[in-house]
Amino acid sequence: MEIIPSVRGLPTVFDKDILIYCISKLMHLKNSGREIGAKVRLTTHDLLVATNRPTNNLGYERLEYALERMAGTVIKTTIETGDEATVEGFSLISAFKYNRKGSMHAQRLRYLEITLCEWLFRAIEAAEVLPISRDYFRLRRPLDRRLYELARKHCGSKEKWRIGIDKLQKKCGSKQERKAFVRHLRETVEADHIPDYALSLDDDVVVFLKRAEGIAANRSISHSPTNAYNQANPVPETPVANAERRIMLSSRAMERVYEIAPRWDKHMLESMYVTWAKDKDAARDEDARFIGWVKSYTKGKAAP
Repeated sequence: MEIIPSVRGLPTVFDKDILIYCISKLMHLKNSGREIGAKVRLTTHDLLVATNRPTNNLGYERLEYALERMAGTVIKTTIETGDEATVEGFSLISAFKYNRKGSMHAQRLRYLEITLCEWLFRAIEAAEVLPISRDYFRLRRPLDRRLYELARKHCGSKEKWRIGIDKLQKKCGSKQERKAFVRHLRETVEADHIPDYALSLDDDVVVFLKRAEGIAANRSISHSPTNAYNQANPVPETPVANAERRIMLSSRAMERVYEIAPRWDKHMLESMYVTWAKDKDAARDEDARFIGWVKSYTKGKAAP
């Protein structure tokens, strides 16, 4: 297989968010019993919000570049049979079209149409896709995203998945030194911010443990892109246990993090807050103290 980059370069791990959002829209229609096709029509602003992207001029500009990378990059495969060879080339998206409104710096993309490649659309028709947590889009480090994807694929219906560090690094495609990769894993274990899964290290083995219902985000984007972001849907309170005392943060407080610190990983902030609060006296209103802490901690700081 050969990958030929576009003039904008190769697609990034964050460009994949656009494909995931398109797939979620089509899967929702399919699960509703409606006919689907390879062409998806989107409201651009909804796409940016759902994938945790800025909705200013920079966000729209980056979206255009991402579309150009995915449409322009060619994946070429060669299948040899005896003395014959069949070569096939395709892009992740076959075409895209959008409508602008405004002029100069006030321009906005009103709607966007994306035509997925035949290979990807066949996978959707066959329902060969897995639902993912909406918090996936809040993971800012590519390696964290890859860890979540592997856990989602290999855990399946199992409670845990064990894999050696060297094999995991190979599956992640990480080219960094082993000690740097292990250091990242330890940071991830300590932060405990991967949606739906908790990680632990057992010598040279990494253990992915599926979180219990209510501990992690339990609404998945591929089921319903609209309802996934409807804060009116009640979610049970999120218990966070520690050695000193049990800290309870409501789902409403966790949702507020999206408004206060939209670019931050809420699981990371939750974990950091618990570490900070476990030695403090119990608050009269734990949610209010948590919200105040998030405002103070993230003020003037860029999301990691």
